[in-house]
Amino acid sequence: MRDELKLPVKILVPCGSLGAGVREDEVEYGLARGAHAIATDAGSTDSGAAYLATGKSKNSRGAVKRDLMILMKAHARTGIPVIIGSAGQAGGDLNVDWTRDILLEVAAELGLSPKIALLYSEQSRETIKAFNADGRISPLPPLGPLDDAAVDACAHIVALMGVEPYIAALEQGADVILGGRSTDPAVLASFPIWKGAGWGPSWHAGKVGECGAQCTEKRDSSGVLLSVGRDGFDVEPLAKDNYCARNGVSAHMLYENTDPYLLTEPGGQLDVRQVTYEELGDGRSVRVTGAVWNPRPYTMKLEGAGGGKFQTIMLVGIQDPDVLADVSGFESRFLDALYARARQTLPPEEQDDFHISIRMYGWNAVDGRPVPEGTPPPRELGVLFIATARTQDLANSIAHACNPYFFHYPARMDKELPSYGFAFSPADVPRGQVYEFKLNHVVSVSDPLELVRFEWVQADAQTQPAGGQENHYAKTE
Repeated sequence: MRDELKLPVKILVPCGSLGAGVREDEVEYGLARGAHAIATDAGSTDSGAAYLATGKSKNSRGAVKRDLMILMKAHARTGIPVIIGSAGQAGGDLNVDWTRDILLEVAAELGLSPKIALLYSEQSRETIKAFNADGRISPLPPLGPLDDAAVDACAHIVALMGVEPYIAALEQGADVILGGRSTDPAVLASFPIWKGAGWGPSWHAGKVGECGAQCTEKRDSSGVLLSVGRDGFDVEPLAKDNYCARNGVSAHMLYENTDPYLLTEPGGQLDVRQVTYEELGDGRSVRVTGAVWNPRPYTMKLEGAGGGKFQTIMLVGIQDPDVLADVSGFESRFLDALYARARQTLPPEEQDDFHISIRMYGWNAVDGRPVPEGTPPPRELGVLFIATARTQDLANSIAHACNPYFFHYPARMDKELPSYGFAFSPADVPRGQVYEFKLNHVVSVSDPLELVRFEWVQADAQTQPAGGQENHYAKTE
């Protein structure tokens, strides 16, 4: 079904992540420049494991609906496809379905009946165990070989898709694609590859454009336009007062990548060691040439997340001069005192089944490393207490027991007790269950579509969902 398209292929990337804020004027600019498709990522692991483990999105429903409304209006006027990957933040089945329902609501309100492809990449525990038993799963550092216990600890497991499922959906006439968990560049690279652009330039363009305007010089805008050919691509911002520069474009290969020249993706590796970056005469665009795509045995990264223990937190602000004069010494003594206090109140069987940490914001809370001697004392500290235990009740009890020490523990015992600045009342805040990534592995597949499920939805433009009612749509496998 692929129609011939004169190169370059133009991909409108409206934002770095759906729900982050698409700008109508930028979309209009991209359309006026002849965009052939709209493509954007919608998720990430940046914000931790909770969104995969729970199937919830970090972005608000209203923000995602607003962005989809703008994109679907653009699709309605031009007929160009809309491609979205890692739907609903984590790209699990629940995340995809959540985004699907919003999309159907938008389509109904606009009176549209797009043909929607849903690409699911969530895997059952049984499937992963079978692949592992067959020797087809390998660990990535720092983890070791996968065992069944780690698989069973996962609430949800996804396999990161490459370009092939998106191309398959485009071949079958999809107007809108909602993909499950995918590599970020694959979402943007799929359409150019489908239309005959070079694999190297397409993957490189996808990597540069995956975060929208973050590869530009004025990063308060949202999107970029990628023009991809056989040998290279151009990148320009969608905001008229923005511009791209060589350093900003080339530097994006460093983003979420351990090697500035090589990027491993499903089915191959992108090599940019011979790439050149040229600022064009319009003062806005950069031309990139020389990327090479080296095919390799097809693997898909696995992400698995599940629940762990429970936490309760407390927060104080400290301006006590004795504390500020010896922050590192105070931190050590303070932590020892909190552990001693907790153990005084716990039954023997719970003595070793909990953890307390204090994080000294304004000193070393971010990296936890020792502060060099001679560092000037801060003006104030924010101190975060975290109790981690096997149940929420136990974490709460530890916080309650430590409460008096946390707010009054002195830096010097020969002085009156200080009072630190309470952030909340009540002081303790139950945080709930802690979610963790359990898998960091790759699975070898014989077919890029082996672990992908396709569903097709035809939105019903005649049925506009009312508040709280279920969306109506026709679904085919």
